[in-house]
Amino acid sequence: MRLLVCGGAGFIGSNFIRLMLARYPDYKIINLDLLTYAGNLANLKDVEQRANYKFLRGDINDSKLVESLVKDVDIIINFAAETHVDRSIMDSSAFLRTNVIGTQTLLEAAKKYNRRYHQVSTDEVFGSLGPNDPPFNETTPYDPRSPYSASKAASDHLVRAYFHTYNLPITITNCSNNYGPYQFPEKLHGLFITNLLEGKQVPVYGDGLQRRDWLYVEDHCEAIDLVIHQGKVGETYCVGGEGDRTNMEITNKFLELLGLGEAMVAHVKDRPGHDRRYAINSDKIRRELGWAPRTSFEEGMKKTVEWYKANVDWWKKIKSGEYLKYYEEQYIMR
Repeated sequence: MRLLVCGGAGFIGSNFIRLMLARYPDYKIINLDLLTYAGNLANLKDVEQRANYKFLRGDINDSKLVESLVKDVDIIINFAAETHVDRSIMDSSAFLRTNVIGTQTLLEAAKKYNRRYHQVSTDEVFGSLGPNDPPFNETTPYDPRSPYSASKAASDHLVRAYFHTYNLPITITNCSNNYGPYQFPEKLHGLFITNLLEGKQVPVYGDGLQRRDWLYVEDHCEAIDLVIHQGKVGETYCVGGEGDRTNMEITNKFLELLGLGEAMVAHVKDRPGHDRRYAINSDKIRRELGWAPRTSFEEGMKKTVEWYKANVDWWKKIKSGEYLKYYEEQYIMR
């Protein structure tokens, strides 16, 4: 099997590549990544010498490059995306270019060579849930609330349109919030753990009662593995981690694991259009493909904290970047 993994130097993509190389030593993997702010070759330093792994720096909007790669692979797995909601609020242009036009470029190449295509998406396309609403599932209408989620919703619609219009063999996964090793330290887990390790306060939006379902990244990658091998073409699968917690519960768990007190918490102005609650119903992928998350909330949190404690050089190099300085000084108004 020959795989083209787009955005494979990012958080979820790098974990996926590592899993696939371990499980399928005969597979050949090409990792296409532009290495924008969240792409980091250090994420795959342990596999870069593998003979069946190749990295190419390039843009998924480069149609000539994409076609030259797609014609020689069996399946495209698209992780490539601008993902951070706060960034999309500051400037949505990169989100439209990468998430929408980039997806269309990949789909055109897949159509030309009739290649299997998998889209990695998010539960944020479904909007926000009320306190008593049932969790999202594969039939939940899309109702995006941020420029980021709107761009991901648009790309998902394109993927489905290529299935219905051109009979392109596609699948889509909509996952809940991921956490774990190699997560860029602007997301909640990465930012909060590294701040606390540096003796800095953590910025909790508003009252901190926003509720999310948290999915350990390796469990998510196992779900994608199942979908690309056993999933039904044309179908969507929702993937959740059974880790439904408020942001304050997550924050308090970090404080507990690191032996710190509530003085390390700073409540800051809430994000515009901040969705209150997400939750995922994973019954379909459990029933049809036999997937279930292996990592409990307690285990995942401990493993994540320990990983950041053991990889200080990795995240310190990232946090010295100009964007994170701006983010901390301006956007969250520290």
